[in-house]
Amino acid sequence: MTQSKFITTNNIQLHYLEYGHTGPVIVLMHGLTANAHCFDGLIAAGLAEKYRIITVDLRGRGLSDQPDEGYTMADHALDIIGLLDSLGHQKVILGGHSFGALLTLYMAKHYPERVEKMLLIDAAARLHPDTREMLKPTLSRLEQSFVSFEDYLGKIRQMPFLEEAWSDTMLSYYQADVLSHQDGTVTPRSQARHMLAAVEGALGEPWMEYLSGIPQPGILINATGAYGAEGAPPLLPKDLALETVQSLPNCRYQEVSGNHQTMLYEQGATEILKTIRGFI
Repeated sequence: MTQSKFITTNNIQLHYLEYGHTGPVIVLMHGLTANAHCFDGLIAAGLAEKYRIITVDLRGRGLSDQPDEGYTMADHALDIIGLLDSLGHQKVILGGHSFGALLTLYMAKHYPERVEKMLLIDAAARLHPDTREMLKPTLSRLEQSFVSFEDYLGKIRQMPFLEEAWSDTMLSYYQADVLSHQDGTVTPRSQARHMLAAVEGALGEPWMEYLSGIPQPGILINATGAYGAEGAPPLLPKDLALETVQSLPNCRYQEVSGNHQTMLYEQGATEILKTIRGFI
């Protein structure tokens, strides 16, 4: 059963979802413009059967507060430290997808006493050099209003990285992505200016310099499918993923099916679940 909860941390209200009751605690953080429901595919695959899972709406996303400022990695990290303190967890298995994986690395470096192991899902110290361009379709939705949720979902399903790869397990994620208005229109909850500030904050960190000082065991899970139309490159090329794995003192590499988005669902989710169980 999913439990939806709020806590106050770092001067904001933070929303999170909790699954399972026993086993090691795993805290998962989503990608740049995503929300806590982005891991629903992993939950459906059985992730909460052996672990207590906490997925977080990072500040500015989902049901968490949207302060005008404070989107650096340091700000996000303090939010998560407050969450752990509130829940009474001194040390957890910390992980994330994309932006959330970078936040995992940041916290393992700056708060090593709070991170037992790292689950790094499709992010590394260096991403594809055209990452900004590749993220434009995802960011562009934040500036739009849609006549209905069905209209919004129809446009989402036409995005190149989802074409012919839709899973009904994605529905809860996209429902949590938008705010419904009385006239039936919907608008994305996250604001573009906040997400752009988060991007700049992430790009300003010296990731390669951090890696040698992160001793916690980790696994980097990489999807090498095209992120876009057929023939497009992956968001995280394998060589750059391996560069980070080899630069970390204690990290493994695992490739899974799908692309940066679809890897969290269906076959990709099944493979990620198997990888996490083998790692933990």
